[in-house]
Amino acid sequence: MSGDGPITTITLNRADKRNALAMDVMLELTEAFRHVGSSGALGVILAANGPVFSAGHNFADMAGATLDEARRLFTVCTTMMDSVQSIPQPVVAKVHALATAAGCQLVASCDLAVAADTAGFAIPGGKGGLFCHTPLVAVARNIGRKRALEMALTGDVIDAATAADWGLINRAVPAEELDAATLDLITRATRGSALSKAMGKQGFYGEIDLAQGRAYDFAVELMANAALTVDAQEGIAAFLAKRHATFTQHP
Repeated sequence: MSGDGPITTITLNRADKRNALAMDVMLELTEAFRHVGSSGALGVILAANGPVFSAGHNFADMAGATLDEARRLFTVCTTMMDSVQSIPQPVVAKVHALATAAGCQLVASCDLAVAADTAGFAIPGGKGGLFCHTPLVAVARNIGRKRALEMALTGDVIDAATAADWGLINRAVPAEELDAATLDLITRATRGSALSKAMGKQGFYGEIDLAQGRAYDFAVELMANAALTVDAQEGIAAFLAKRHATFTQHP
């Protein structure tokens, strides 16, 4: 984990293991996200070193596992994915290479994602003996039913351009532009009030799966409360006075 001004970068760094999400890695990632979430960082970049972004779960954790052991593994994984969305800061995945299974799920769980044109994405359990049940939860919420089931049932890799077209990532860029494009996106996503942004992120995840009527009820109450915050009132006052707003720095 490293800081770059107001932006913190969390890096998967087990290249020799294809950045597999072994139990200890998932626990460490969860802790890293929670630590950043309580810090003064305004945004987070999730990156990886090595020839693969992440190959997903470590099969050694599942070999010969009992039901309780397997259940704990996937519960820990779900907690890690939820931690990405529960922290107040925007999180952008910087995907330079292949992301498969739970690695693809991790990209899908990030708020935003930019990928190099060298990257690929797959949930390949459909080609083997263990269907990608949990990765499909996150992937389907990004790309819709038919495309998600195509990925899950075929197990085939889609390239970065297809992932962008389907909505799994925000955009695909030439590999040499990945760093700059990722920094540009997270910089634009963190301008303005950090408090407002934090409320907006949590509000989005709170309403996105609700029926429209319930979503509006939820959003009305949230926005009414948000309108009374210091930053909202500062933004309104600055607009009316035709001056630059001065917001609080942290959520």
